[in-house]
Amino acid sequence: MNYILFDSASRNNLLPLTFTRPVADIRIGILTIREKWEKYLNVSTSSLTEAYLSLKYPVVKAHINMLINGSICPNPAIIEAIGKLTEGQALVSDDTVVAMCLNAESLENIAEPTTEMEMIETNLPFLKVHNTWDIFNLNDQAIKEDFELLTKGRKSQPIPVSNRCVNPENIFIEEGAVVEFAILNASNGPIYIGKEAEVMEGCKIRGSFALCEHAVLKMDAKIYGPTTIGPYSKVGGEVTQSVVFGYSNKAHDGFLGHSVLGEWCNLGADTNTSNLKNTYEEVKLWSYAEDCFVQTGLQFCGTIMGDHSKCGINTMFNTGTVIGVNANVFGPGFQRNFVPSFSWGGTHGLQDYDLKKAVKTAEIVYARRNKPFDKVEKAILSEIFSLTYKNRRA
Repeated sequence: MNYILFDSASRNNLLPLTFTRPVADIRIGILTIREKWEKYLNVSTSSLTEAYLSLKYPVVKAHINMLINGSICPNPAIIEAIGKLTEGQALVSDDTVVAMCLNAESLENIAEPTTEMEMIETNLPFLKVHNTWDIFNLNDQAIKEDFELLTKGRKSQPIPVSNRCVNPENIFIEEGAVVEFAILNASNGPIYIGKEAEVMEGCKIRGSFALCEHAVLKMDAKIYGPTTIGPYSKVGGEVTQSVVFGYSNKAHDGFLGHSVLGEWCNLGADTNTSNLKNTYEEVKLWSYAEDCFVQTGLQFCGTIMGDHSKCGINTMFNTGTVIGVNANVFGPGFQRNFVPSFSWGGTHGLQDYDLKKAVKTAEIVYARRNKPFDKVEKAILSEIFSLTYKNRRA
């Protein structure tokens, strides 16, 4: 079977994070949604996504294709239900299309099940990432499910004796990871330390927690779960219930709470995110889909930051702040709670971040990680620059 993960209507609710990736490449738990499906199915997948993203994420078609909603996290029960679908059938749950089995001809220009398809209703439970705040709000369950998936039948590397541990049976250290003189409390959820990752001296960690491969937790970091630090990221200071996708740095002191950072982000020293209003009221968040601020239903909500965005030292972010792609924020005082993509500045005013300069910075940042910033990456950023023009003029 050929498996394709498609972007559902949730994509617009997940902007700015999905400006630069298909929905399935969102990280929640330890793995991205795509990595979860590929681990369960033991196959490679492709994506049905926006045309400009298809340059990087091309769709692979076959005579018979299983299209799976890229915003849904797999579990054994839903895998079994999908496996029973035959050509012309769709698995649906309430208003959510979970999966569709289509031939190559029917796949062309498909966006949703057609009236000719047979609808198979299911009431099976599953995690679905519909809004940006779901990423940190559902992260505890996602970490626990991924922990079981990745560690089942395997044995952790020995925990060095210099560490103090609570519930060590809930701690898994992958090969090549370094963990010394840390406090690891896995009583509320598992702690997963990925390959070649490092937990420096003095760190205090409460699960659920995932430190992905080659990521670094800096000295004396204080981590409250559920939190995920994606691959090749560096994190220090105080963090609670947040997700860092990967290749991003919050290397110094400062607070990050109930937040999501995309890839290639950098928070300057002593950057702080407010995650609770002084009035304790429900937090509103900018919605690209609605083109206005919407209620989240949450009392705790911090910052959502798109890929390539950065902020200067001592930056203060308001409760419920959305930062677009490739924004550069700096200056005193609380920043605006919506900063459009490719914005440069802060409370003193915003101007367009010159695209050529933004691309040059991205090239430098990629080179530091020995990754090429090619013409495809440049084309994606150029398209986002155009797509978000209206936000910078609002």
